[in-house]
Amino acid sequence: MRKIALLLIVLLGVAQFATVIQCEEDEVDEVDDSDDEEQDDEDDGTEVKDENGVLVLTDNNFDTFMEGKDTVLVEFYAPWCGHCKQFASEYEKIAQSLKENDPPIPVAKVDATKSSSLASRFEVSGYPTFKIMKKGEPVEYDGAKNEQAIVAQVKEVAQPDWKPPPEATLVLTKDSFDDVVNNADIILVEFYAPWCGHCKQLAPEYEKAAKDLSQRSPPIPLAKVDATQEKDIAIRFGVSGYPTLKIFRKGKAFDYNGPREKSGIVDYMSEQAGPPSKQVQMVKQVSEFIKDGDDAVIVGVFSSDQVTTYDLYLEACHVLREDFKFLHTFSSDLAKLLKASPGQVVMVQPEKFRSKYEKASHTLTIKDSTEVSEVQDFFKKHILPLVGHRKQSNDAKRYTKRPLVVVYYGVDFSFDFRKATQFWRSKVLEVAKDFPEYTFAIADEEDYSDELKSLGLSDSGEEVNVGILGDGGKKFAMEPEEFDSEVLREFIMAFKKGKLKPVIKSQPVPKNNKGPVKVVVGKTFDDIVMDTKKDVLIEFYAPWCGHCKKLDPDYTALGKKYKNEKNLVIAKMDATANDVPHDSYKTEGFPTIYFAPSNSKQSPIKFEGGDRTIEGFSKFLEQHATKLSQSKDEL
Repeated sequence: MRKIALLLIVLLGVAQFATVIQCEEDEVDEVDDSDDEEQDDEDDGTEVKDENGVLVLTDNNFDTFMEGKDTVLVEFYAPWCGHCKQFASEYEKIAQSLKENDPPIPVAKVDATKSSSLASRFEVSGYPTFKIMKKGEPVEYDGAKNEQAIVAQVKEVAQPDWKPPPEATLVLTKDSFDDVVNNADIILVEFYAPWCGHCKQLAPEYEKAAKDLSQRSPPIPLAKVDATQEKDIAIRFGVSGYPTLKIFRKGKAFDYNGPREKSGIVDYMSEQAGPPSKQVQMVKQVSEFIKDGDDAVIVGVFSSDQVTTYDLYLEACHVLREDFKFLHTFSSDLAKLLKASPGQVVMVQPEKFRSKYEKASHTLTIKDSTEVSEVQDFFKKHILPLVGHRKQSNDAKRYTKRPLVVVYYGVDFSFDFRKATQFWRSKVLEVAKDFPEYTFAIADEEDYSDELKSLGLSDSGEEVNVGILGDGGKKFAMEPEEFDSEVLREFIMAFKKGKLKPVIKSQPVPKNNKGPVKVVVGKTFDDIVMDTKKDVLIEFYAPWCGHCKKLDPDYTALGKKYKNEKNLVIAKMDATANDVPHDSYKTEGFPTIYFAPSNSKQSPIKFEGGDRTIEGFSKFLEQHATKLSQSKDEL
């Protein structure tokens, strides 16, 4: 019995061991199967999947799939895009409809957030974007986003005899340019370079606008010039960057300052196609402008639209049409209201800006011999009242001249607050009349809270504060005290005599500044950068800027390379924490690098090369430095 029991125990042990071995083999098999599945997934990079009839294309399979295909509809989408989600079911219907075509037309989609190479290649900038691929080349779809419209367009492109429509944008060369622009009442011309990224981005929007404007009545032509090929034309019109757009009226060029997308171009050019001055006939219209307006009312009075003086007026208005509102009339009643005769232009200040120290209106008589520039100078000279209302909406058009004296308080011309607003303005008027060389304005303290902060006046506690915006970006603040005409007068006299120190936002002056790269702050900018004994290379950076951080090692190494040059300073400045007290050193992005020659501090040379290496900077310095003591070999 004992032997039998022992044998049973042995047999049970063998069976258990075999089971364990089998389990381990099963686990190994499962792992192997998993590895096989992962391998299969990796091999599927070029596989084209089908999601409800819509094919899924990626960077990996796009070109392979397109080979040999005549027509394919492709949607570029983003998974998070609400419009794309909303359109998904409609797109599946389109796929089904085109699948039933004879022959079937494939319908595909590309996740542009994952397939970024494709999105970049086809210049996808919004979602969803549709491209009809014809023999591998993209055809823009700009129609309605519904099944009927898209299917119809795709089927049309799929026809064997289909050819792309000719460009609506005219292509001008030296042989055609003058003939076209000289005979056009208005035409928009783009000067471009084939390699320019901004030009490529503009191209489809420009073409769409050209199509829209060609159907306008009368049509407004859009044209383009390859400035790299037609260099003489580009030089003639001062083209120095790409793309440059100019409006031509009978051959005369005007800067284009409008948007650069389809609808914006269409709206802007439609507005520009009209006359620069609007005709008014009713006395009530002009009376209301004078009573409640915010800007000077300009009215040209003429006997008819056939006289030469009227044409002169319009020509003068064209250049300034974006900055001024021009009116004209042939009405004798309006002429009487304005106390004007035919051939005269009248500028009237709104009632709220009038004072006993200035004329309520100014009049210019236009003759056949009057120069256009004379009329324009008249507009510019009289547009501002003695003390106007500076606002965010008119700042760039009306208040660019320096020095500008600004009085900040709660400016509000509505009925309930007009009296208080005019109370303080009257005190400014008393002083402004004695300083015609300066521009004076009142401004609402809330509209200019950042400017007040930069002047150090945001927490002054005074009801009225004053600042002077001087030449070269310098700012001067009046010490906070109870405001009165005499207080303002004393402040302006001190400024006039050069007794005021500018307000400069600045980090503390570094105690130790002996490193290879000098640290410049607002308070030391003049001492270091504007030192006429030394050449200075200065980098304006932002602490958070990735490009600046990447540049830092090479820039420091550059400082070490030139550390023994007594007449050359390699410097840097945190432009987010310090004022740059000179307009010549404008910083519009980071890093911005300027070279300030010892003999020309007000005309620094901007480093615009892409080679931000020690070698690139060295070459730049050796080209522009005025005081390098060592030879290139020694360096």
